[in-house]
Amino acid sequence: MENISPYKALDYIRDNSEGYAVAKASVVFLTEYRKTVKSILMIQSDAKTESAKESYAYAHEDYVNNLMALRLAIEQAESMRWKLIAAQAKIEVWRSLEASTRAEIKGVG
Repeated sequence: MENISPYKALDYIRDNSEGYAVAKASVVFLTEYRKTVKSILMIQSDAKTESAKESYAYAHEDYVNNLMALRLAIEQAESMRWKLIAAQAKIEVWRSLEASTRAEIKGVG
């Protein structure tokens, strides 16, 4: 079994929390910016109905590019989030193992 170091896990959390915050901010920004891209494209459309303008916007390369960027941002943020969760889980496992070791030493286990 791997020797768990809570200090390495804490260092990982500390060292990567800002990167996760940036990744999460990108997700939120791109999600909101998608509405702006759609609105701009609908204004640029020569279509007569709102439905046709919306279809134009959704099919436009700028909108699709925004969606692709959003997809990548979500992938990055989720990957970082789960790595941070894994580091937290390592700390919890270490705590549990330490408690078990203390109990065994006291003869409770």
